[in-house]
Amino acid sequence: MGPIKTDVIIVGEGITGLGIAYWLKKRGINVAVLAKEGVAGGTMKSVKDQGFLYETGANTALETSPHFKELVSELKLESEFIYANPEGNNRYILRNGILNSMPLGAGSFFFTKLFSLAAKIRLLKEPFIGRAEKEESIAEFVERRLGREFLDYAIDPFVAGVFAGKTEQLSVRSAFPKLYALEEKYGGLVKGMIKGAQERKQRAEKAKDRAETFSFVSGMQMLPQAICSSLGKAVYFNAKVTGVRNLTTDREEPSDEPDARRYLVEYLHHGKEEEIEGDVVVFAVPAYDAAPIIKPISKETAHVLSSIYYSPVVSLFLGVRREDIGHPLDGFGFLIPSKEQRKILGCLWNSCLFGNRAPSGMAALNAFIGGARQPELTDLSDEQIIQMTLDELKSIMQFSGKAVYLNITRWHKSIPQYEIGYQSKMDCLTRFEESNPGIVLAGNYRGGISVGDCIQNAYERAGDISTQILSTR
Repeated sequence: MGPIKTDVIIVGEGITGLGIAYWLKKRGINVAVLAKEGVAGGTMKSVKDQGFLYETGANTALETSPHFKELVSELKLESEFIYANPEGNNRYILRNGILNSMPLGAGSFFFTKLFSLAAKIRLLKEPFIGRAEKEESIAEFVERRLGREFLDYAIDPFVAGVFAGKTEQLSVRSAFPKLYALEEKYGGLVKGMIKGAQERKQRAEKAKDRAETFSFVSGMQMLPQAICSSLGKAVYFNAKVTGVRNLTTDREEPSDEPDARRYLVEYLHHGKEEEIEGDVVVFAVPAYDAAPIIKPISKETAHVLSSIYYSPVVSLFLGVRREDIGHPLDGFGFLIPSKEQRKILGCLWNSCLFGNRAPSGMAALNAFIGGARQPELTDLSDEQIIQMTLDELKSIMQFSGKAVYLNITRWHKSIPQYEIGYQSKMDCLTRFEESNPGIVLAGNYRGGISVGDCIQNAYERAGDISTQILSTR
């Protein structure tokens, strides 16, 4: 029996790959998903144990893409979809050992103790600062436009929480394109926000509502699992891709077979060597996993993929007695600036966000260690990480007891870092795709790292691929 034949082969079972497969199937295009693991979701994994519900990957998502609601409705997940409690809008930043609430408006910003009076006055200079003449890191951009203190106590902890990264290394153009665009298009952040609002008014458009934090009753993994179920037998679990070949270059003459395909993908399925043919191959896996498969086709592209740095992170979930915590736990959690010189990046208060994350009388917490800031801490033993984290929580949150439940997840390569010079790497990947029609490189190392970014990019990639496929029919 010859190879399986389909229109599009998708390598990877994460939210990007599954999203592309879902929207392609919806457009009537045949797909096959090769999933290395035995379950759907990639890094999205939800665990229920002893009354606690926790995530080993993304804890929440922001409703930044209009296609979230579309997916939830079509997958019949409305009854499982939950928004975070209102307290989740409150976020804390540590300064001088004290948790300060991040101001949410002009009034609270004026009275906050998180920033000094000098820092608040410094912000008034922002509209009068010109554009940069070179590519900048997020640290250079923010310090130039908003001042050092705003960088240290707002952006630095935010970057650690989102990217597990360092502001000195991340490119503002690549990591924060909307912020970069405000300066490029309007000349500044304040000017950009004002003129943007005026332009929307002239077009009779309303500003988009603030993106809300959400999850699902049984955790984030419900979304990829539901997509996977909708794909049915198109998903091949425990399928490890070993190579890809361009059949058109292998043939000496054009094929006259009516069902001839462009690419052949070789993979191990439950240990057995198998093959599948398709006109398009989507690599929706981390850059470091795509690199060795792409290398026989393009060493340059493989080198670029391999050069993308992923910061290491340890995620420590703690189930504790609520009465053992002195802090009211009235927020999303807290983040820690580099200047505080602590040994954790921050902590999510999961049971404050969603009521079903812990048994009655308990609290669910999720601390994060390492990142690009302190990668060496991820090499510590489980016992060292647990004790180190408990010591920090006792100091910061007035925690006086012991954890009744613990789980450690180690991500040796967690989040791709959009560093200075990242755009040139992305340009190289684009040139590779243009030179190899039918090969698509996708994932959170392109177009944004958040769940919302992945969903939006999956929708757009599916549209491009379907146009390509349908134009040849």
